Amino acid sequence: MSTAEIARALGIRYQFAYGVLRNAGSNVGERPTPTPVAATAKPSKPPLLVSDLLAGGFGHVGSWILSAEHRLVIDRELPKAVGVYAFAKNDVVVYVGVATMGLAKRLYFYGRPGATQRTSLRINAIIIGELVAHPNIDIYAAFPPDLEWNGLPVHGSAGLELGLIKKYALPWNMRSAG
Repeated sequence: MSTAEIARALGIRYQFAYGVLRNAGSNVGERPTPTPVAATAKPSKPPLLVSDLLAGGFGHVGSWILSAEHRLVIDRELPKAVGVYAFAKNDVVVYVGVATMGLAKRLYFYGRPGATQRTSLRINAIIIGELVAHPNIDIYAAFPPDLEWNGLPVHGSAGLELGLIKKYALPWNMRSAG
């Protein structure tokens, strides 16, 4: 690995990684021999299908549509409970998220994102672009209970969201690739 790759992987500054490697007698600055791509490629994740969501306890709660003003709206009133939501296109889930403030409030911000809400702005633009070509993006939700582990609280919704992101290929989730 190069010094830059090591620094990135460890989440440290390049200069610090460079100094540690130099002090350890490593050949800092030399280019590593490239490894064949097949040896470093991660196994691909399977897609998450709507049928998997439904089997896991999710339910259909609405669909995204474009208003006459070209704004995102949902075709019905949403539950206000805390939960996990998923956006699906052609029976394949493309995005999952957690609504810690409640589903209705969280999804409201996708339709009306604030200037500093990077994720909401990004997903808003993606959904609008998709709705122009594909008239239906469905919304599914689940409301898992919070749990306890060794006397400590465990947030059920946050854990479910992270589990789905780690296991499945979700093209709109940036964390799904890592």
